[in-house]
Amino acid sequence: MNDGSRRPMDWEALLFRNENHMYRAALAILGNREEARDAVQDALLKYLEKRPALKDEEHERAWLLRVTVNGCKSRLRSPWRKRRVELCAALETAAPEEADHEELLALEALPDQDRAAIHLHYYEGYTTAEIAAMTGEAEGTVRSRLHRARQKLRRILEGEDAI
Repeated sequence: MNDGSRRPMDWEALLFRNENHMYRAALAILGNREEARDAVQDALLKYLEKRPALKDEEHERAWLLRVTVNGCKSRLRSPWRKRRVELCAALETAAPEEADHEELLALEALPDQDRAAIHLHYYEGYTTAEIAAMTGEAEGTVRSRLHRARQKLRRILEGEDAI
């Protein structure tokens, strides 16, 4: 992978291998497409600046996901985020299927940290130990988040909780 030297590297291949994973994780955490794109770009810039010496592509992906998750957490704490207002939601390009729409609304109803845990576990396939390492939380905390999030999703989708 990267031997720590300043040799040229194939940035297009790096981007192709990791962009989708990083973007989906950022979107799950932030819930905003533009912010997710910015978070991915920031993580890639950090990779360019740091040029970490990593063993293989799996370590590379984990490093990039960790930096992306941390960047998203920083964005969520930002005072700017609390003062902004979303533009018209009608500008979305394609409407999801009705069943998918309900699931997306249910996921959006979850707190940011629970939504991130669900995404990393079910969509990215990471174990609770790996998620704990990425988010800097205890493994038990990640398991609790997943459990609570599954319960809340079940209640929402069965119509017990209002969205």
